[in-house]
Order: sequence, then structure tokens, then C-alpha cells
Amino acid sequence: MSDSKLLRGTALLTGATFLSRLLGLLYVIPFTAIVGQAGNAIYGYGFIPYSVMLSLATLGIPMAVSKFVSKYRAAGDYKTGYRLLKSGMLFMFVNGFIAFLILYISAPIISNWVINEPSELEGYTIDDIVFTIRMVSIALLIVPVMAIIRGYFQGHQSMGPTAVSQVIEQIFRIAFILFSTVVIFNIMGGELGTAVGIATLGAFVGALGGMAVLLFYWLKRRSFIMKEVRESTVTHSISLTDMYKEVIGYALPISFVGLAIPFFQLIDMFTVSNALTQSGFMSQDEADTFFAIFTQTAHKVILIPMTLATAFSITLIPTITKSFVTGDQSALQEQITKTFKIILFFTIPAVVGLSALSYPAFGTLFKLDDIDMGGMVLRYYAPIALFFALFSISCAILQGLNKQKYSVLALICGLLVKVSLNYILLYHFGSLGGILATYVGFGVAVVITLSAIGKFANYQYSQLINQTRLILLFVGIMGLYVVVASSYFQQLFPLETWMNTVIVLIVGVSVGGITYLLLSLRFGLVQQILGDRYKNRLIKKNKQIEG
Repeated sequence: MSDSKLLRGTALLTGATFLSRLLGLLYVIPFTAIVGQAGNAIYGYGFIPYSVMLSLATLGIPMAVSKFVSKYRAAGDYKTGYRLLKSGMLFMFVNGFIAFLILYISAPIISNWVINEPSELEGYTIDDIVFTIRMVSIALLIVPVMAIIRGYFQGHQSMGPTAVSQVIEQIFRIAFILFSTVVIFNIMGGELGTAVGIATLGAFVGALGGMAVLLFYWLKRRSFIMKEVRESTVTHSISLTDMYKEVIGYALPISFVGLAIPFFQLIDMFTVSNALTQSGFMSQDEADTFFAIFTQTAHKVILIPMTLATAFSITLIPTITKSFVTGDQSALQEQITKTFKIILFFTIPAVVGLSALSYPAFGTLFKLDDIDMGGMVLRYYAPIALFFALFSISCAILQGLNKQKYSVLALICGLLVKVSLNYILLYHFGSLGGILATYVGFGVAVVITLSAIGKFANYQYSQLINQTRLILLFVGIMGLYVVVASSYFQQLFPLETWMNTVIVLIVGVSVGGITYLLLSLRFGLVQQILGDRYKNRLIKKNKQIEG
């Protein structure tokens, strides 16, 4: 894949992923207004174990199939990838069915592990958590099958089906969540736990929408794909056993890496409530509120800055694999450098700005009742998005280098650190302890993956470090301007009403965005990161606005 095609594919998936995550953030606003943080807590108790089982059921298939198909297509063999698709759909359905059964049956056990004192729950019961887990588990019957179809298209360097199906899946899911919640909780006067449990069925409804899109693309392109298969110039006589060994060899590390955030949240799920209530820092109700903000509301905001990294991690693997297999070192070094530079250029200012504007941001998006705790969590937790992004990208690069075992090693070390520190830090330092444990755990994982890239790709970080210093300088100046501007406007518009939080947020984002953009243009950082054509486009647009 050429650099331009890499950027086009990345741009497409970035747009789709950003839109999907933006929708995922926006729906939380009315959802929280309806069910409160208690409802978000129930949703989190159900969705986190589902996310873990989903990652296990899909086995990292999209990226693994993408790599497998891309490898054999490069050799002129189109039949092998098609054979994988046909047999793999049945395999993935069986995986999903097994995952569904496990999660459905184990729901009572998981629920009792999560809550230390069921009698202290306010507004819902243990049975509501069981119901929620079981409802969301139904989506496991469809989503794994979607994964292999998406991977097959990505292996053809076609990112459209994945991008469009992601957005449609999210739209269907959100529409069902909000509609069912309003009908059951507001109109019918149903219980909170029932409303949230039915809402999680939106994962299944969304999957139906996403699958419909993928089938549409398949029918549209089937004649071309079959023509390509018939005209294969090379055919590798690989048995299904050997085929699956190769794919699973790619997939297991990806699957494990895909479990990074869900596993970290799973540790929080089993420790936050118990540690905070047993230490006396919080009541059960307060612990539920913190857990809901930490793993749901604030977490969804934090995922927005790492959207670009997610898209790059999908498009990067076939590209890195091709450069590595063909021994094109110059292209490999350039691809790695360009990827890291773009990620850092966009992610660092985003997380710093989000941290500096945490209170008005949380107040704008969610209820003012929880602004003190929500703003605090967002302020200290926002920079973790940079760790998430770096880990995602570095694991994708290692996958392309066939060194995915180091990604697994990194994650195991990070999880061991998290599980060792989480309860202790929560018990002694309260809510900030869980945030700190996540930083340390992901920090260890990122250091290991970056070190592995340096070793196996012979990659030198010196040039990247120099440009990062310039980014950090500009972000530091931007952050100072944002803090001063937001502090001044908070004196004029105290964060006591929703409109005031909106005003302060808009001012802060405007000051930060303009400052960073002007500094980047003035000192050539945009040109270094994105190239001359992007700089010229920005200048042209600025002149049009001024005109």
C-alpha cells in the first residue's frame, strides 16, 4: 500500500471511527440524563465482561485475516483468502455461540464478585446486573461473524465496508438504547435495572445493522471478487489446519492486545467498589458513581483523542507487513516515523486540552450534579488516551514485523502491574489510586513495545524525539493560554449552570485550537508532520475565511 493509499484508508477509518465514537459519546448524554450514574454503573457492570468475551470470541480476527489475505494477494493467490472466508464464517459463529453460553451462564457468579454489599445498592439489585449481562451477551451470536468479513475486505485494502458498517452498527445500537430506555423507564414506568438491561440488547440490534451493510458490500462486489479468485496466478495448497494455525498465530496476539482496555476495566470492575467501600472513602452509592464515570462517561470522552490511532492500527498492518517481507527498510522506517508523528501531533494537544477543560467539558456533556467528581476524574485520567494510542500503534507495528509476542508480553506485564497495585492504591488513596494504577500499568506496556520496535525494526527514535519536543513546547504554551482563558471566564460565568459550562468550554477550545494551529504553522511543524500540501490547504482555507 502506498503512503497516499495508507493515508486515504486511514482517513476513511479515522472519520468512521471518530463518528462512531462521537455518537457513542453523545448518546451517553441523554442516556445519563434518563438513568443517571446508577444506570451507567449497571451498564458498565454488564458491558465490560461482554467486551472481554467479545475480544476472546473474535480472536483479533479482522486484523489477522487482513494480514493473511494481504500476504497471499501480494503473491497472486486470491483463492486461499477466499477459502479462509468461507470456512472461517462457520468457525466464528461457533466461537461466538460458545462465548454467549459462557457469559450467559456465568452472569450470577460475575455479579456477586462485583458487589461487596448487595444490601447497600440503591435503585437496583444484583438480579438487575445478571439480567444486563445476559441481555448484552446475545450480540456474541453475530459480531464475531462480522469480524471475519471486515478482515477479508481490509485484506483487499478496502476500508469502506468496515468504516460504513461501524457507523451503521453504532447508529442502530444507539437508536435502540435511547428508544427502549425512554419507553420502558419514562413512558411505562419500569424499573431502572429492567430499562438498562433491555438497552444493552442494542449491541445485538446494532450488529444486525452492521451485518446488513457488509452483506450489501459483498453482493455488490461478489462478481469482481470471484473473477479475481478464478484468475489467481498462484495457488498455495494449504490445508485448513495449516491455514488456521497461521491465522490463529496472527490472531491470538492481536486478540490479547485487543483485550488491553477491557482487561484493565475488568480489574477495576472487581476492585473499585470493594476497595472504596471497605476503606471508608466512599459509600456504595458514591463508589458506583465513580465507577460509572471512570469506566463509562469520562472513559468515552477519553477515547475520542485516540481515534486516529485506532484507524492507523487497522490500516498499518498490511503496509508494514509488505515493507518488512520485501525488505524495504527505507519504506518501513518512513512508515513508522510518519505514523508516530501524526499520532503525537494530534493526540498530545487533545489530551492536554481535555485535561485543562475537564470541569466545563464534563458539565457540558453530563449532569452538573456530578461535575465535581466527573471533572476530577477527567482532569487526571484524560492523558491516559496518549498511552492507549501509543500502545495500539506500537502493537500494530510489531504485528507487521511478526513480533507480536512482544505485544503479548507487554500487556501481561502491564496487567500484572495493574492487578498488583489497583486494590492497594484504591484502598489507600481513594479514586485517584485506580487512575494511577492504570497509568503505571499502561506505561510499562508502552515502554516494552516501543523498545521492541527499536530493536527489531532497527528504528532510531532520535528524530521523533526532537519533533516531539517541539510539539510539547507548543502544547505547553497552548495549555497555559487555555488555563488562563478558562479561569478568567469561569469568574464571569461560574460553572453553576449548563449554559455557563458551554461558554467556558467553547472559549477554552477556541483559544487552545487557534494557539496550537498558529504556532504549528508559524514554525513549520504542520509541514514537517503532514507535508507541504496540507500546510497549503490550511493557509488557503484561512485566506478564504479572512476574505
